[in-house]
Amino acid sequence: MKRMKHSVLPLLALLAVSFPAFAQDVSPSKDVAITIYNQNFGLIKDRRDIKLKDGINYVRFEDVAAAIDPTSVSFSSLTAPNAVSVREQNYQYDLMDNVTILSRSLGKTVKFRQFLSGGAVRELTGTLLSSPAVTVADSDGNLSQRSQSVVLKTSSGIVVGPSGELELAELPEGLVSKPSLLWKLECDKAGSHESEISYQAQGLNWKCDYVAVANSDDSACDLTSWVTIDNKSGATYKDASLKLMAGDVHKIANAQPPAPAAPMMAEMAADAAAPQFNEQTFAEYHLYSLKGRTDVRDNETKQLTLFNASAVPVKKLYVMESGRATEYGEDGSEKIKVNVKLEVNNSKENNLGMPLPKGKVRVYKKDQDGAMQFVGEDQIDHTPKDEKVRVYIGDAFDIACNRIQTSQEQVSERVQRQSFSISIRNHKKEPVTVTVVEHSYGDWKILKSSLPYTKKDSHTFEFLVKVSPDTEEKLTYTIESR
Repeated sequence: MKRMKHSVLPLLALLAVSFPAFAQDVSPSKDVAITIYNQNFGLIKDRRDIKLKDGINYVRFEDVAAAIDPTSVSFSSLTAPNAVSVREQNYQYDLMDNVTILSRSLGKTVKFRQFLSGGAVRELTGTLLSSPAVTVADSDGNLSQRSQSVVLKTSSGIVVGPSGELELAELPEGLVSKPSLLWKLECDKAGSHESEISYQAQGLNWKCDYVAVANSDDSACDLTSWVTIDNKSGATYKDASLKLMAGDVHKIANAQPPAPAAPMMAEMAADAAAPQFNEQTFAEYHLYSLKGRTDVRDNETKQLTLFNASAVPVKKLYVMESGRATEYGEDGSEKIKVNVKLEVNNSKENNLGMPLPKGKVRVYKKDQDGAMQFVGEDQIDHTPKDEKVRVYIGDAFDIACNRIQTSQEQVSERVQRQSFSISIRNHKKEPVTVTVVEHSYGDWKILKSSLPYTKKDSHTFEFLVKVSPDTEEKLTYTIESR
């Protein structure tokens, strides 16, 4: 089956057209609650009062999101759940605009009123033969819209591309000024019903950004978490209760989220402000509820602070990992950059101890003049409490590293013995400890090494190499692998 470029819901559109014109409108929203997922969709729950009579009622519900998923809509009476039954549910989305009005008026009599110089007015009346846009299919059956001229058949001939003010005797049927939901309800209890309408909509997204301001020796930082909410759903949610769902919820169809603007940098604070979100564990995810209510307007990016944490202990790491050479010498040696990482333990003792949503961490630091400077950024994944977070901020300028294989011996058909030498030169004014990460596969064992090592997993082992200022240290080891 070929996929259409413009998705349509012809059955729903026909049902909406056939719906009675006298369907009653419901009262304005009395309570709106939205839950936004970090996967470019949200769940909207809207409570309104509806007056129903005994028997069949036709109800129109406006001000829904333009990006609504009609298949997710749910209607229920909170006043008398068992007294109201939904017999038919429709989504009317054929919006009123110039192109749609003209395309739905083909074959009808229209009038163009042209205002000439000197105040004169000329009128062209005739039958509309062509609208400004037409839907065409290519050889594969894909649909697209193509622009064309308006054609008018008058009593004196054919006019192509008439301009001016257009007058219609009546609007085409089935057009609406805004997307609407319509219900056919059967009620056994007349009166006012408090009703809840819930649905999912695309175009709602949120992400988390972190601003870390490190102290002079990188032993601690002040951490601020910003929530950035982006609303492109086609609706405004006023005075809404807001919840944010953190986690990877399984969806059949995934949409690419938009990229909201980066938050402003926060200065270091002596005292952490009280968080304005309450966090709770929900299912296999984490839910953040905003204290109070807020307006989430259409086509708006909103930023809120998730939390502030002061004086968070930080461990600075220098890491050299084999297999990441940037240059090769004539003797086969590898030049490998030393990565600089900041490690934070997400524990209550470190003024954290809360689930951290995935997001970008930007690290800043004051220079000798007291000016804040950007020193690097990294992306972190969803991180539970009491887990460590490592942020890669860049490569060390004053630490150089070379790695070379010094020997290789084929001990037997399946056993190989290799020796390596790693040189680390520290040009800084203070001593450093470099974590050297090495890899081997198959069955392996270290026969000898100049420094102790730690086995991390089945194919990774590490050495800690301490290097004094303006000196060079060498690490050597021999490994046998099968």
